[in-house]
Amino acid sequence: MLPPTEQLFPSSVLRNFCVEVFRHFGVPPQDSETAADVLSLADLRGIDSHGVARLHTYFEMLTMKRINPTPTIRITREHKSVCTVDGDNGLGLVVGPMANEIAMDKATQFGSGWVSVCNTNHYGIASYYPLQALKRDMIGWSMTTSTKLVAPLWGAERMLGTNPISIAFPGLKNLPIVIDLATSAVAYGKIEIAKRKNQTVPKGWIVSQQGEMTTDPDDMINGGALLPLGSERELGGHKGYALAAMVDILSAVLSGANWGPFAPPFALRQEIPDRSVGKGIGHFFGAMEIEGFMDVNEFKKRIDDWIEVFRNTKPAKGTGGVLIPGDPEHNEESIRTKAGIPLLPAVIADLKDISKHTGIPFTV
Repeated sequence: MLPPTEQLFPSSVLRNFCVEVFRHFGVPPQDSETAADVLSLADLRGIDSHGVARLHTYFEMLTMKRINPTPTIRITREHKSVCTVDGDNGLGLVVGPMANEIAMDKATQFGSGWVSVCNTNHYGIASYYPLQALKRDMIGWSMTTSTKLVAPLWGAERMLGTNPISIAFPGLKNLPIVIDLATSAVAYGKIEIAKRKNQTVPKGWIVSQQGEMTTDPDDMINGGALLPLGSERELGGHKGYALAAMVDILSAVLSGANWGPFAPPFALRQEIPDRSVGKGIGHFFGAMEIEGFMDVNEFKKRIDDWIEVFRNTKPAKGTGGVLIPGDPEHNEESIRTKAGIPLLPAVIADLKDISKHTGIPFTV
């Protein structure tokens, strides 16, 4: 049952509103459709922190001309299956899908394709991209840097982004395995959601400005930091830190984007770095043709077997049993496609504000 404070909206209504907002700022029609698709998929799959709740930030950035609505996206360096793409400070929701297409096209030609991207912006949910690769019988990879929010292990200041990684594997009869995770203990959007709901967060997610563990979202928002995946050393925090470093290097050091603490902010209220070491933020995409390893249907059958064996794992006491990566999102997509997208009052207020300033109708 929905909390009484949330309202349901048809996904198509929210998607169409996003399209019109992007077009209002001069984003070309097809690019507006693509950008809206990325946000819409996040809402459908229950990743509320990266869906229409982010639209007001895009609105702010486009209003302030901090994002180029009509970028000339180009390959700046290339050799066989690898290349670097410059996004010309365009919407990451447009630059990302185009770079991902380049990776998949290269995989069609060479068996695999790898694209590092600079001079871009926030690209939405990481899993959007490998899900596109599945449509071409490929294994897809996606990762990105982001504004500094995460303290490295044993650090007391923000130095890394949440730096997510996503990879997907297709099944034949079963839904795909979709891995999509931040290399921080939690995504920043979940801290924002907790603040909107006036709730605390679990211990191990965040530290205060003094580097002390806290459960108050405001302590993190007001100068504190997220912790790396695993949080403390004894719980594997060094592993999350190392994964974040990997994403930072592949996405930003390799492409010529700003890495680590120099990544520019996505939201206007976030701290602007005092210097630049590259262009924009960075992404990294990969695609591998399954056919190069084995028959595609044979691989999918083997994935089905893998899923069924793990799904039948003896459950731990007090749990609902083992989940397959992607299960929660697949379930949400099934429900929300029919029932609609639940929005908090704060998100509805943001959409009404956009409507007020652009003249684009938003009906509650």
